[in-house]
Amino acid sequence: MLTVDEYASGFSEEPGFLDFARIGPFGRAVLEEEQAQIELLRRARFGSLTSLDRQDLRVREAVSSLTRFPADQVVFQPNTSSGLMHAMFGITGGALLSAAEFPSLTFAAARASEALKVLNPVWLDTSGGPITPGVIRDQLTPSTVAVAVSLVDFRTGYLVDIEGIRQVIGDRLLIVDAIQGLGVVDAPFELADIVASGGQKWVRAGWGTGFLALSDRALNRLTPVFSGFSASEAEDLPLDEIVPPAPGAAGYSISNPSPIAQARLAAALEEISGVGVAAISVRLAEKVSRVIDLADEFAIPVVSPRAENERAGIVVLKPAADQLTTLTASLFNHGVSVTVRQNAVRLSPHVSTDDETFDMLRASFISFGSAITV
Repeated sequence: MLTVDEYASGFSEEPGFLDFARIGPFGRAVLEEEQAQIELLRRARFGSLTSLDRQDLRVREAVSSLTRFPADQVVFQPNTSSGLMHAMFGITGGALLSAAEFPSLTFAAARASEALKVLNPVWLDTSGGPITPGVIRDQLTPSTVAVAVSLVDFRTGYLVDIEGIRQVIGDRLLIVDAIQGLGVVDAPFELADIVASGGQKWVRAGWGTGFLALSDRALNRLTPVFSGFSASEAEDLPLDEIVPPAPGAAGYSISNPSPIAQARLAAALEEISGVGVAAISVRLAEKVSRVIDLADEFAIPVVSPRAENERAGIVVLKPAADQLTTLTASLFNHGVSVTVRQNAVRLSPHVSTDDETFDMLRASFISFGSAITV
């Protein structure tokens, strides 16, 4: 087992990076894994490429260890959006979701509805508040067959109550876009029916990595609309006929994935499992609290959740409209990487965020405070 400190020491991003909700820089384990697999491919020594063939099972087992879905109910995907497209195109009936979700969810629902005319997106009215079990319960109808949510809201940083949502929706399908929490939130993924995520954010495995995990209920109810030649269960694919999709999650594959991308994701998830998501979550909570405390010290409004059970790694600041440019410029001038969107500033640390980064953040807030009081 790794300690959190040992895990954090494997990363070496430059100080000032507070944008893990956008992209997580590689760590040593992922970089070394990719280099090793690339070297195997570069040399192509006789028999060595079997290592690439083993990456599919390896990555599915690594996903299984974090999500508690059986490995044979996991299929590799190149990103979250691809997994969600598989899910939404496979549903017949009403799917309840918020129009404020990240576009991976809303576009998948809209495109499936437009193309096949069998999915009916029903837009959840949250009245500008968070998605809670009560809000969902009050808007369920007999025609609702699925509910889709993000584990962590990308705009507000709100951590949804997966257990509460499962209780109120009954045996309807529960779809979870997990990308803003995978690797840092110890969530009850096994209560969901469909979990899709990419590995480029908190998992820090880079672009081109992701997965789709499906429960027995999902496998019984979904149709694998996008099912390519790689989704066959035949060992030797018949080249002169079109065979049906393989049963289970394997049927949701379109083409042979990159084994190097699979190796990156597997290495990242294996390292996280070695530390334990619970331990990572505790350390991240400390980092998030430091960001909030600094914002409070300089009277910068925090609009994201403060309670640890309602937040993950995202802190959202919303200064007065006429002060946003000044805050953004102060952060930029001090080399602090953040995301600015819709009149708000999103900061997202990780366990590797160091004291120098917090010093840079403090310096940027001092500059901001000085500028607005002149």
